[in-house]
Amino acid sequence: MRAGIAAATVVAYFLLPLDHLGPQRPVLSWLLFALVLTFVAAMLLRQIRHVLVDRPETRPGVVISLLIVLCVHVFSATYYALAKQPGEFTGLRTRLDALYFTVVTLATVGYGDITPRGQAARIVTVLQIAYSFVFLTAAATALTTRVRDRVVRRTERDRPG
Repeated sequence: MRAGIAAATVVAYFLLPLDHLGPQRPVLSWLLFALVLTFVAAMLLRQIRHVLVDRPETRPGVVISLLIVLCVHVFSATYYALAKQPGEFTGLRTRLDALYFTVVTLATVGYGDITPRGQAARIVTVLQIAYSFVFLTAAATALTTRVRDRVVRRTERDRPG
């Protein structure tokens, strides 16, 4: 199920009419960007809360993973739309370039073959770094804590007496 939703997100990213966003519709583009990132942040915080209160009926591993995939594709779509505006990016021409730049930025590798040149591109890149640092790190930490706690509980339960 999780793999299917993740695959659908990737397919949607490559099929959605992103060429209608960017310089042609800047207000709509920025509004969609802000709304989707706000939604993802709210959902991540909800999953973190579920982990902290140890709600056993929830599946934060599934939801957090899918939200991270969605987050990556939101930033990729934004970079792709921004690249349509002259002077914003050097080396970013395709959706795959945008996805690559997003993952490289998320991983803090920074190869340097794609560079944000314009102010809007640099702002979005800084936002991605901050967003990843705050929300994605918190979600990954919460998830790791939950997995570790479950392993410890299972080990203690199975330990001979």
